Amino acid sequence: MDPVPPASGGPPGVVVLTGDDRPRGMADAERLARVRYVREPELADALPGADVLFVWDFLSDAVAGAWPRSGGPDWVHIASAGVDRLLFPGLVEAGTVVTNSRGVFDEPIAEYVLGLVLTFAKDLHTTVRLQGERRWRHRETERITGARALVVGTGPIGRAIGRRLSAAGLAVSGAGRTPRDADPDLGVVHPVERLDEALAEADYVVLAAPLTPQTRHMIDAAALRRMRPNARLVNVGRGALVHEPDLVEALRAGRIAGAALDVFEDEPLPESSPLWDMPNVLVSPHMSGDVVGWRDELVRLFAANLDRYVAGRPLRNVVDKRLGYVGSPQKVG
Repeated sequence: MDPVPPASGGPPGVVVLTGDDRPRGMADAERLARVRYVREPELADALPGADVLFVWDFLSDAVAGAWPRSGGPDWVHIASAGVDRLLFPGLVEAGTVVTNSRGVFDEPIAEYVLGLVLTFAKDLHTTVRLQGERRWRHRETERITGARALVVGTGPIGRAIGRRLSAAGLAVSGAGRTPRDADPDLGVVHPVERLDEALAEADYVVLAAPLTPQTRHMIDAAALRRMRPNARLVNVGRGALVHEPDLVEALRAGRIAGAALDVFEDEPLPESSPLWDMPNVLVSPHMSGDVVGWRDELVRLFAANLDRYVAGRPLRNVVDKRLGYVGSPQKVG
């Protein structure tokens, strides 16, 4: 069910949860609504009576603690693809509609994943390290053509990754809730219930799934034991998809060849984490989808959906709060 604009006919009240930065380019939204910018300490006082909440600071956990016991916003939009921070009981059980920023990050993340695969195959991280040490050490590298990639997660990001890796010559398969034999982007899609079997065949395992109770710690000691000794794990989904202590142990024992991690359960990654110093691990600070202009795209997406809200039209990117991700696209009109 889509939210409806205020019965008063006046402009809706929009609360924007900001962090260290404030969204730029909000002129279109400010013409459509009464916009108030707040930080975490002010959120609880701002939410009662608000029609819309725009969670610009998508890494904040403040919404759960500030959510009113009754009378919360009709619509909450988050400036990220993941919505796990919003799926607390009070919001899930409310009539509030949740939308995300699906579509902004798909191709940038796919490009980033291809870069990581090439980095591992061509040993580029070692080249950079050796250059810094002024050491001349010849090595042989790997081909990516014909290498097998398993993309876990069949949403838009996973599909973009599948297309990009296929175009580069990898043999791609997927894993998701609905198995298929001939998916246009991912080839054979294995059911997640049989993930262990699919893991055993992959040279690269790419995690692009949403975080749900079913996917939390899906890559644990048992899953890592199923992977090939030459396999690399790439996580651009959510940090909690991986049980980090089990991953550290598997890397130390040589049970897998490496990991590229852009997301972590605890962010920023603590300085004490052993992942920082592992030569076969690439650590990046949750930046795989952040390209030049990405913030402007996020604002434009929200403003376009706000225009729909004011006009009483169905919103785009409506999240199924029970599943934790966007369901089937809705037709307008």
